[in-house]
Amino acid sequence: MIETTELTKGYSGDPAVTDLDLEVEDGEVYGFLGPNGAGKSTTIDMLMNYTRPSAGTLTVLGLDAQQNASEIHARTGILPDQFGVYSTLTGREHVHYILDANDATGDPEEILERVGLADAVDQRAGGYSKGMQQRLGLAMAIAGEPELLILDEPFSGLDPYGVRLVRDVVATERDRGATVFFSSHVLDQVERVCDRVGLLSDGHLIAEGTPKELRDMAGVRTQLSIETDSDDPPIQAIGELADVQNVFSETGRIVVTCPRTVCYNVLKTLDSAGVNIQSFDIEHGTIEDAFVELATES
Repeated sequence: MIETTELTKGYSGDPAVTDLDLEVEDGEVYGFLGPNGAGKSTTIDMLMNYTRPSAGTLTVLGLDAQQNASEIHARTGILPDQFGVYSTLTGREHVHYILDANDATGDPEEILERVGLADAVDQRAGGYSKGMQQRLGLAMAIAGEPELLILDEPFSGLDPYGVRLVRDVVATERDRGATVFFSSHVLDQVERVCDRVGLLSDGHLIAEGTPKELRDMAGVRTQLSIETDSDDPPIQAIGELADVQNVFSETGRIVVTCPRTVCYNVLKTLDSAGVNIQSFDIEHGTIEDAFVELATES
């Protein structure tokens, strides 16, 4: 759905994106992650032909991004980073405009309900809060069931409910068969919905893979720390559990390195052995931890 080869963009001699080789497969959710200024929005601008690359090639939907920009736009839903509303138009009119422009069908009320704006369908968008405007932008992006969905910082300005709503919409669009490509610097949210992730730092793609692969690549692990009064916990039995990577004990404490899905089995093993578990804590290795490690190495 998206393919770039040595894609490069510079402004006044300063590189924003350098030699980017990227492949996004049909039907996947691809998270394009990195801090502000890493080059994420510049890459999206090149994909949508808002700006031209300094060097390299890129195709979107199998089409040349420059020569076939109109067709790509008609088949792509986009939420840009600097999204703005028409203050005198209602939410319904915004969505209807997109449907009409792309010669697509859809019910504006149903689309706006999906993003939590059912009560503001006929309210002028100039009176929307920032979070409501962001939701309206998401509604416009998904209107007409596009083949490709490009979301640039979709969590911007949203409260926790709105963040969850974006995740739900992304999952629904993927289940429908759409490909979703989105950029974000909110790394912990992306991990919950992405099939694959690309980490961008200073215009360079420094790592790519599933969230688990990136955590493994960076040596980031989840640790289960258990407080107990047992003098002789069953360390060997825990170590023999599937996917447990390491276990050690010290006075009143057991530390187990394992995936989150194995933590329950560890606790169950201790309980079955009659060990009194006073408390436990799980320190999750996150995609953010992996990014920091990989960016430092790079």
